[in-house]
Amino acid sequence: MARDILVFYGSYRRDRQGIELARWIVEALQARGDEAELIDAKVVDLPMLDRRFSDYAAGEAPPAMTELAERIAAADGFVFVTGEYNGGLQPGLKNLVDHFLAQYYWRPAAIASYSAGPFAGIRSATAWRTTLGAMGMVVTSTPLSLARIGGAFDADGRPAGEDGGRLEKAFPRFADDLCWWIDAARKQREEQAPPF
Repeated sequence: MARDILVFYGSYRRDRQGIELARWIVEALQARGDEAELIDAKVVDLPMLDRRFSDYAAGEAPPAMTELAERIAAADGFVFVTGEYNGGLQPGLKNLVDHFLAQYYWRPAAIASYSAGPFAGIRSATAWRTTLGAMGMVVTSTPLSLARIGGAFDADGRPAGEDGGRLEKAFPRFADDLCWWIDAARKQREEQAPPF
């Protein structure tokens, strides 16, 4: 049975490079036989967080927020593609994610990080592990980290060069880890309702 995986991306920058990584992950998951969809914060364009989806009375949340809440709740698992901004979290992705909470519960999440330099967004990935865990997700142990993103893809969005080669080599284990947890969580939800 195909897994339903959402790939979240949150940069609003004009010349954003991480979108290449996010799109490639969607395609790579689909090539494995799973359903994958890109959730781009810039396209969704939710306002700066004032009220979470759960703060609205039924039927009163903005339509884009309601649609995304339903989509998140229907998914089997998530990939969060994050750049490192001044050593921390991407504000656009954090804002998108924070509009929801219960919709993420009891599903696994994987983190793919990137940076323009050699450290591949590791500090951001570390911060996201804590954040996603606090939001009720099981965060997989296998990261996907891409250094020097500016040269890691060719003009067609295919991995290129040494860093692109590392990405392709690391992806199968990253995806296998996420999919194992998706299958385990799906089976457990079928056998027993979540405790809260």
